[in-house]
Amino acid sequence: MPALDPSFLARPLAHRALHNVTAGRPENSRAAVGAAISAGYGIEIDVQLSLDGHAMVFHDYDLARLTPSKGPIRQRTAAQLDEIPLTGGDQETVPSLPEILSLVGGAVPLLIEIKDQDGSLGSQVGPLEFSVAEALKSYGGPVAVMSFNPHAVTAFRRHMPDIPRGLVTCGYNPLDWPLLPAAICDHLRMIPDYDSIGASFVSHDIADLHNPRLPALREAGAQILCWTVISPESEEEARRVADNITFENYLA
Repeated sequence: MPALDPSFLARPLAHRALHNVTAGRPENSRAAVGAAISAGYGIEIDVQLSLDGHAMVFHDYDLARLTPSKGPIRQRTAAQLDEIPLTGGDQETVPSLPEILSLVGGAVPLLIEIKDQDGSLGSQVGPLEFSVAEALKSYGGPVAVMSFNPHAVTAFRRHMPDIPRGLVTCGYNPLDWPLLPAAICDHLRMIPDYDSIGASFVSHDIADLHNPRLPALREAGAQILCWTVISPESEEEARRVADNITFENYLA
């Protein structure tokens, strides 16, 4: 179980990079990544799959919230996505993971969230995990990979077992997960897959830091990260439990 590089615990992680649309830095954009590096923060980004099998740095499954276009990101090729502007960015388009890796260049720790491609956090995954692994083959900086979907983490592990991996976790309130069967929410709530996937950390929802599973994981050697911290007050609360935070909307 490869451990997180110590740099992941030494500096806060900018959620979807250091984004600020009013300053021309959309989330997960090149500009937001550059701003995080300049400020000395670590970076958390999301990856989705393009139609032609490339890992693209983008959070949503649909383009509508973050671009003038509509429709699933998986229905566009990487070349098409490179032509789609990000709302609020000066000539910013949807970047690929290799582009972002080249931009970061090991300057700060990089945490990559693989977005679930199954639809129900199930086993229908593989192409995105393969694409992420291919992009990371030549990357030498501190990096780690995580996902809500344990199957995605396992799929990535098959390709790159030496990269630190973890789970994005939460309380799995069924009201927040209307597309997930209640039985799956009940299963995932207590993070039962941590050991079987060979994880070394979790990134846990700040709204569920009272979860009794967290102290048990820490006692067993897990590092506890926390998402998403949005104020100095919530940062103070999170740091009572977490080893580090992922933040946005203020400077941690």
